Amino acid sequence: MILRCTKKLLDVIRPEQLATTNPDGSDWYANLLSFDRRKCLLLTHTDTLFTIFEPEVRASDLRSTHALVEHLIGRELLSEALPRGTFGDLGTEELLIAKTANRSVLGCMNDIAYLCEDVVIRAGSLARTDVRSLNRALRRNINSTRDYQRPIDLVTEWTAR
Repeated sequence: MILRCTKKLLDVIRPEQLATTNPDGSDWYANLLSFDRRKCLLLTHTDTLFTIFEPEVRASDLRSTHALVEHLIGRELLSEALPRGTFGDLGTEELLIAKTANRSVLGCMNDIAYLCEDVVIRAGSLARTDVRSLNRALRRNINSTRDYQRPIDLVTEWTAR
């Protein structure tokens, strides 16, 4: 599995080596956001834009990147009643860290970050935000870059492949 990280996140996890691979539809993108002086992780799958928002991550969690990413993806697939292996066998796949490579995905992630910010502000704080509802909403938000389809519908198509 390829995890393409923004510079902000690379500065925190400090990988020993960056992978040099061509962009692929099965890549995951990761960005580090900050709300209420807390680090939050935003993960997005390239082809489907299946997104996961995780509040209050610590630097030590981020340095155990493979375990964290595997746990978050598994948890969110379960919450959507999708098979654990939807995006492959994450437990046995090697996690390679790479720089971002797809501006379209980065643009979508910026839009998603603004959506997250709006939800946090409306809730009054990060602590008062219903993260489960936010994650569900992110996966039901249409995206023009994916022909105005919802990420949850794209994942259903992905599993049929």
